Amino acid sequence: MLLIVLPLVFLAIVSTVFGMMMAVAHELPSLENSAELREAKNSILLPAGGGPQIARLTGNNNRIIVDDSDISPYVKNAVIAIEDQRFYSHEGVDYPGIARALWQDISARGAVQGASTITQQFVKNALAAQGNRSVFQKLREAALAYHLERRWSKQKILTQYLNTIYFGNGAYGVESAVRTYFGGADRKYAQNERVARSVSPDQAAMLAAMIASPSAYDPVQNPQAAYQRRNMVLQRMRDQGMISPAQYATAIKQTIPSEDDLNQPKPDSTQPYFSTWVTQQLVDRYGAGRVFGGGLEITTTLDTEMQAAAEQAIHGRLNMVGPSASLVAIENKTGEVKAMVGGNNFDKRPFNLATNGHRQPGSSFKPFILAEALQRGYSPNQTFSSKKKIFNAGTKREFVVNNYENSYAGVVTLAHATQTSDNSVYAELGLKVGTKRVKRMAEKLGIRTDISTNPAMVLGGLKEGVTPLEMAYAYSTIANHGKRVYGSFSSTKKSPVAIAKVKAGDESQRNERKTARVLPENVANQARGLLHNVVTSGTGTRANVPVWAAGKTGTTENYGDAWFVGFTDRYTVAVWVGYPDRLKYMKTEYHGQPVAGGTYPAEIWHDFMTSAIKLDEGRGKGKGDESEDDAESVPGSPSGAGPSTTPTAPQETPVSPDQGGGAPPDPGGASPATPAPQQAPPQQPQQQAPQTPATPQQTPPAGGGGGGTATPGTG
Repeated sequence: MLLIVLPLVFLAIVSTVFGMMMAVAHELPSLENSAELREAKNSILLPAGGGPQIARLTGNNNRIIVDDSDISPYVKNAVIAIEDQRFYSHEGVDYPGIARALWQDISARGAVQGASTITQQFVKNALAAQGNRSVFQKLREAALAYHLERRWSKQKILTQYLNTIYFGNGAYGVESAVRTYFGGADRKYAQNERVARSVSPDQAAMLAAMIASPSAYDPVQNPQAAYQRRNMVLQRMRDQGMISPAQYATAIKQTIPSEDDLNQPKPDSTQPYFSTWVTQQLVDRYGAGRVFGGGLEITTTLDTEMQAAAEQAIHGRLNMVGPSASLVAIENKTGEVKAMVGGNNFDKRPFNLATNGHRQPGSSFKPFILAEALQRGYSPNQTFSSKKKIFNAGTKREFVVNNYENSYAGVVTLAHATQTSDNSVYAELGLKVGTKRVKRMAEKLGIRTDISTNPAMVLGGLKEGVTPLEMAYAYSTIANHGKRVYGSFSSTKKSPVAIAKVKAGDESQRNERKTARVLPENVANQARGLLHNVVTSGTGTRANVPVWAAGKTGTTENYGDAWFVGFTDRYTVAVWVGYPDRLKYMKTEYHGQPVAGGTYPAEIWHDFMTSAIKLDEGRGKGKGDESEDDAESVPGSPSGAGPSTTPTAPQETPVSPDQGGGAPPDPGGASPATPAPQQAPPQQPQQQAPQTPATPQQTPPAGGGGGGTATPGTG
């Protein structure tokens, strides 16, 4: 019986596939770029709670359709080398790849596995704006790819494909991409001018490198990953005989595009920093064709009134002549981003400080040590010696820790050390619990940056800094009593939410709230109480507001970066203040005094939170209004957190991101270290990768940094 049934099943499958292949032949004309453009309809972004749109996604409008002769052979070869090495020999369909993709889709109950050939990718891109892609859509795409290879030449398929790719930063199609990344920031173009025909091997490799993920291999936002990916493409081009060894040797030495090189299309948005961040999430989820041409209606999490309050809080404190600021506000119970200030002028500086500005956190990193210590049984009332300390004395990893102006308190509790941001105590505590454990705790709470485990990290001296978005999100986990809140629309697993709903025609998808406990509730509540004392009587008193609040200040060496990250029961807000395009010491910018975490950052936090409280009251949400999900414990200082003291404003020692101490501190609290801009990977010492505006990464000095390398500031 089985011998009869199996052949019949096989024949049925073959007949179905064959019939599908014949049935879709009439769809081939709709795959033309011109037809796709005619059918395209812009998507829009809406704010939370309704109101006028905040963005119209016009990437498709910026696309310039080019002919085969308008595209450099280097571009074509680079794309084939990395995307489909057998492009000129297969018939459009990689049958083993199709089987693998179908199995992955069936297992996941949705389309998750990408097409494998350039022809299939082109079909997928061209059809993306026409509706949802189901598991069976893969068969349809395979059938169309099969037909396409018999109707169109390889060159036409490749050209049409290159016209449909989204390269990030608003660049849709290869011509737009070349203009965006390699045309020059201020260049103007004639109506019929085409620059994609004049592309060098290194430029072609960079474009091909971005196809797999425009966000992950963005040369401006992620220069290291982009540089390595570009070099991989160049290597494959050399190995496949597409460029000579001499061309490879020259190409690999070339720099990748920096922010100053970018000439990206201006987004049609009232909130360009937020909308460009959300747009990339949408492209990653739905594909560029559907996002820019599918007429989607996306409801975001942005609260326009809170956004206005955030901008006013910054403008009200900073005159925009000196340092700048970035702010991220997250609603605790939903994980939704309600406000985001990524810069003060998107046209002049589109780099998003909030999402990509990796800066040294100083003492705002200490709550991660605190959480780990409390989880491991340390008590808020446990005592430590507050004095100058030398760890690993006499070794290459010698680490000298000093407090601000060499001010020490003798024997103090952990509660008091948190309140006053005592470097001496926290350095000892962090090294005792272990830097690797602290790293894991930071990651559990929500930090995505790869945290270094050098001794200086215990005082916030990291090899790579953190962003305001991830700091706000990590603190929100403490605010949520140890629960990490995220959603089905999170951009990555367990991350903040920016999209509330996506509507496509009559169908819509809503974000589903999810939670994961990552810290015991009693531990989180102890940390909440200790951080509450920072606001009421510690280094963050300027952030105090009429409702229960907690937080932590941070200041880096010589006042290069200043932070205040704090939360109420409803919102968590991170504020960073500094110079976005370089590391500049802010020793006089606060009314002639240094800018520390307890100055501008705490004041901006206070002003924003005061406005947020008033907005909630006006909307009928009281000060203590909590959902059942929030009310795991009564807000306030848990028992054992230690009593609050009379309000004072103790100073924290500013710290630098070095690996070990040694030199005596300067009056600011740490020995000076000359920052080095972020460099390209070691494979190419001649090249300097673009220094991202908010990421003046510092190479650790040879041994200096007596303040305990990476110290929080007076805030």
